[in-house]
Amino acid sequence: MKIAFPVSEKSINADIHDSFGRAPYFLIYNTISKEVDYLDHRTVAAQGGSGIRAAQVLADYGIKIIITSQCGENAEKFLRSAEVLIYKSISGSIYDNVDAYQNNRLRVLSEFKTRD
Repeated sequence: MKIAFPVSEKSINADIHDSFGRAPYFLIYNTISKEVDYLDHRTVAAQGGSGIRAAQVLADYGIKIIITSQCGENAEKFLRSAEVLIYKSISGSIYDNVDAYQNNRLRVLSEFKTRD
């Protein structure tokens, strides 16, 4: 299964970005092969509506789980319709979050940002 994380840089040691739609990259972690890949989101992140465009790209890429600190409501609606689950990240590394997910210690994200 593929898990996506919004990150600030192309590094397994990167912090999880504080905004799903504005993250410059997405780290893709494959739970079966343990491989890591990155999707470049820099040009889209600078524009409006970036969260829903990110959601579309990730769903098309076959992502089934997203672990993030926050997500906008438009992206959430699209992801829900694409049967992608969104979990609230914990403080710590990407590996800490993968371990927490695999051991059922993450909670489903339940609060979503609205436009200001």
